[in-house]
Amino acid sequence: MKLDAIDRRILAALQADGRLTNNDLAERVGLSPSPCLRRVRALEAAGTIKGYAAILDPVQLGLGTSVFVRVWLRGQDDDTVRRFNDSILALPQVMECHMMAGDCDFLLRVVASDLDAYRRFQAEKLARIDGVQSLKTDIPLQRVKLTGSLPL
Repeated sequence: MKLDAIDRRILAALQADGRLTNNDLAERVGLSPSPCLRRVRALEAAGTIKGYAAILDPVQLGLGTSVFVRVWLRGQDDDTVRRFNDSILALPQVMECHMMAGDCDFLLRVVASDLDAYRRFQAEKLARIDGVQSLKTDIPLQRVKLTGSLPL
């Protein structure tokens, strides 16, 4: 789907506030409500808009610790990677999982209530995944930037 300037304004407005009513969105982007709604539905149908979600405060939910985990597997064959991926998908504490080129095989972002809870999660879950050779945890000292908004 080729995006024009109005589509990009719609996307920027929805990134900033996904709860905008269609009328408010139409006003912000300079359209009448019907064409605005048609464009939003087209963006959803094309998969450009994947969904809508609330942004939650992890601290208020008791998940104020976030760590990055580098994972090395025993092998990179399809079965080992698939088993690892399937295991990670079942762990809600893993917020992000990226297969990497370079030193490690995967990079994870994991949330926990505190470092003790993370240590237990690492020992009881991550280290027990079939095919995991080693894990290295990096603990951030300060979050400088976190955004879910793409540059449009």
